[in-house]
Amino acid sequence: MRNQHTQRWSRRAFLGGLTLAGTAGLLGLRPRPAVAEPPPETTKLTLVQVTGLCVAPQYVAEELLEGEGFTDVRYIKTEGGDEYRILASGEAQISMAFVAPFIMYVDTGHPIVLLGGVHVGCFELFGTEQVRTIRDLKGKTVATGHNLRLTPNDGL
Repeated sequence: MRNQHTQRWSRRAFLGGLTLAGTAGLLGLRPRPAVAEPPPETTKLTLVQVTGLCVAPQYVAEELLEGEGFTDVRYIKTEGGDEYRILASGEAQISMAFVAPFIMYVDTGHPIVLLGGVHVGCFELFGTEQVRTIRDLKGKTVATGHNLRLTPNDGL
């Protein structure tokens, strides 16, 4: 089986392709998407901007979201842990943060939707002889490193 990346172009094939591309440009031919998606129904989006290296994708999110049709992208800056309350209250629609406090908010009845994780591989599990795998945590209490005490009616 021949690898197409190792196959060399002849001078004639290269010049033929270059001529074809130049002619298309002179004629005003432009590539267009065959089927474009309609713009989003909601064009305003508020994100919670948290600090740290783990949330680096949020630094490029504004331009990418604008490319998807969101015309009004705003950020709410927070300091340590406030992003959970902001999302639960509806002040912002999207955030990236550690999942454990989100799970606690959802568990107490707050309307938060979790889409996906971003901290894969950032954590280490410390246990005893009774806890050797994640499966061993079933039915146990786990400390998350966040001091959150929530009730379904905590004013959010």
